[in-house]
Amino acid sequence: MTQSELTNFDLYLKRLGYDAPPPPTLDTLRDLQSRHTAVFPFENLSTILRVPVPIDLPSVEHKVLHEGRGGYCYELNNMFLVLLQQLGFEARGITGRVVMGGPEDALTARTHRLSLVTLDGVRYISDVGFGGMVPTAPLRLDTEEEQPTGHEPYRIVRKDSSYVLRAKVAGEWRPMYVFDLQLQSDIDYQIGNWYVSTHPDSLFRGQLKVARTGPRMRRTLNNGSYAIHRMGQESERRQLADADEVIELLEREFDIRVPQHPQLKQVLTQLISSKERPD
Repeated sequence: MTQSELTNFDLYLKRLGYDAPPPPTLDTLRDLQSRHTAVFPFENLSTILRVPVPIDLPSVEHKVLHEGRGGYCYELNNMFLVLLQQLGFEARGITGRVVMGGPEDALTARTHRLSLVTLDGVRYISDVGFGGMVPTAPLRLDTEEEQPTGHEPYRIVRKDSSYVLRAKVAGEWRPMYVFDLQLQSDIDYQIGNWYVSTHPDSLFRGQLKVARTGPRMRRTLNNGSYAIHRMGQESERRQLADADEVIELLEREFDIRVPQHPQLKQVLTQLISSKERPD
């Protein structure tokens, strides 16, 4: 039973390339996830601009489908979950702790939202909101085997009552996030989103993070560092010179309608001059 319904259901499907609702099958789930990560960019422009990030469904739909924006997990996976439910999938939201770049046993904040989907008794995780390392295909939950996607291979390892998602990057298995299957309510997502969007220690308050997929490639932007990652090849990187170049890149390569904000160029200029490690 859906907890809420999309008011822009047909428009959402059209943006994903569908003229009619597809059947709730594994092939459909794979296609939807692959298309979603290519069409709707991951981005946190609102948080670096100190603009509120409402995650109720009407606000997310308006931002993504009408304002020409993207979003992060509490927005993209929210909207995607309701789409799956309206298409007839058995699906619900779950949460996890991001450990990418650190030890997988770190007790980081529970600030990542994803979805659990069950098809013919088989459980999968589906995620369209994990930035530059988002899985581009659903992953079977109850196996530790390597699972191919249109990009990197992934595997899910069981650890006590939790699961660790790992991705194979440059021949090395790296932890992405740790999650479990606890039931979540709206207030759980609101608390996580509050931390991500407002807490002084939140990564999203001090770094611009943008990502979008393409066939066998990923585009990422971390502050002023732009990279194109092609599967099996060396990444191409370049440093953007100024705020105008960042804005132009956001529009051209990520298809983002950059918001009009009086502090935008000043904030981007400060981020470009920071010394954060590029993705």
